[in-house]
Amino acid sequence: MRFDRRHFLASTAGLGIGLAGAGRAFAQGYGQAYKVDSDEGRPVANTRLPGEIVGEISGLKGVTYVGPAEAETTLYEFFDYNCPYCRKAAADMVSLAESDPTLRIGLVNNPILSPQSAQAAKVALAVQRKLGSAAAWSLYRTLLGGRGTIDGTGALKAAAKLGVPSAELETIGDSEEVRLALKAQMRMAADLGLAATPSYVLGNTGLLGHPGAKSLARMIAATRRCDRIAC
Repeated sequence: MRFDRRHFLASTAGLGIGLAGAGRAFAQGYGQAYKVDSDEGRPVANTRLPGEIVGEISGLKGVTYVGPAEAETTLYEFFDYNCPYCRKAAADMVSLAESDPTLRIGLVNNPILSPQSAQAAKVALAVQRKLGSAAAWSLYRTLLGGRGTIDGTGALKAAAKLGVPSAELETIGDSEEVRLALKAQMRMAADLGLAATPSYVLGNTGLLGHPGAKSLARMIAATRRCDRIAC
């Protein structure tokens, strides 16, 4: 049966997560478990997370990974393609990946801002499913390195340059596997109280908002030294 593009681009029905309210009820638990500042010297909201829930992140399907699979430290970014701060975060993720080859980065979709964000996330998950993490990482860099609203149509155009016909990506993006993967990623963000985009999980600590590349690098170094984001 021919895939209906209108169905793919029009709705996020079935995800089971409220776009604007995901995680809001949990966000009250974020204060400053550790005294850490952003690159601008502002306090970064953070909290200790339940280890049993954090341990489930690695089991999520469709996460885009960069860096060695056996890395001691993994930084997870939960992001929305239409979050303005996620554009800065994407540039910093690239910088961290290039400057710290022993770090593993995991990109988790959390499209809570708009249906257009969910459309783009479905395309990215289709690319991940078809071509793997390297191609999905390339798409992430392309989409968040541009300007304007990112929706399904724009994401498909960018993804087509990777060599997969748009019609095939549409079919994969509309599959039950992709729907369930996106739903699970968003549910994980909600369960962890990650109500802001971008947000991060480093070790057993959740961080709300983007603190900047230098701040993240300091937290990563501290995690390696003492298993906390601040020693």
